[in-house]
Amino acid sequence: MDFDKNVRPADMERITTESLAKAFIDKEIENVRKQVGDGKVLLALSGGVDSSVVAALLIKAIGRNLVCVHVNHGLLRKGEPEQVVQVFRHEMDANLIYVDAVDRFLDKLAGVADPEEKRKVIGAEFIRVFEEEARKLDGIGFLAQGTIYPDILESNGVKAHHNVGGLPDDLQFELVEPLRFLYKDEVRVVGKALGLPDGMVYRQPFPGPGLGVRCLGAITRDRLECVRESDAILREEFARNGLEGKVWQYFTIVPDFRSTGIRDGRRCFEYPVIIRAVNTKDAMTATVEDIPFSLLSHITERILSEVKGVNRVCYDMTPKPVGTIEWE
Repeated sequence: MDFDKNVRPADMERITTESLAKAFIDKEIENVRKQVGDGKVLLALSGGVDSSVVAALLIKAIGRNLVCVHVNHGLLRKGEPEQVVQVFRHEMDANLIYVDAVDRFLDKLAGVADPEEKRKVIGAEFIRVFEEEARKLDGIGFLAQGTIYPDILESNGVKAHHNVGGLPDDLQFELVEPLRFLYKDEVRVVGKALGLPDGMVYRQPFPGPGLGVRCLGAITRDRLECVRESDAILREEFARNGLEGKVWQYFTIVPDFRSTGIRDGRRCFEYPVIIRAVNTKDAMTATVEDIPFSLLSHITERILSEVKGVNRVCYDMTPKPVGTIEWE
């Protein structure tokens, strides 16, 4: 198979319906079986849309000859590692290796405040963990990646999207990239046709470093939990109030400072939580979602009462530009 093409085939139909998705799946299953044969394929399964769809497709193609490695680095949203295990190990019978690397990552990140340095630490440590798991396995000849067409365009044919591009040269894997000519909306249609849950298929954009760039400054475990718990409340309330599919991206941020407040009649110094909710078509510009004040008040009340160590909630009203979508 030719993995170096950087032009989407002209005869490829837009995948907009379940029937087109099923035809695509059948064709790619045939292609994968032809490429891989009886070989084994390794996949870094993050739980994001692209890697999840690749995993589901390859399970149909080669079953347990696909080895999925899910690394929990402690920077995922609430419930995401559990969802990956439930869907792939228990529902799809995937050959899944779960790696609890939370302490390892957070120890490496201790005291690291610069956003770019945090990204480097997270990316490098992920590669090391993934390499260690790869070296424990025998007979792996292929590496699956969730490359999609915009990745190819943006990297001039060289894909560096899932952090595994930095594996040592002696791990001579041949790439398997069944989604490489699809756009994100097409990937979602294929995911639905493969039977993945909506929570995975329509998962909103999530940065590679995860909550590491939403726990501003040097990451601490208490602030990381503030981010995780407040984010879960925000997502739950958006889903209940019909905003889940309407707003492009929404999340919470916890900065590295405390403010004064009053709790139980006593002065307290606790963290603020900042809510960010934006809409965009291309991520180059973004507008702020006009959330009803009553809903904001309810979310605020829940965060203040349910998230330990928080005494303020703020709403970020900044469009892009001047602000970016993420804070770091």
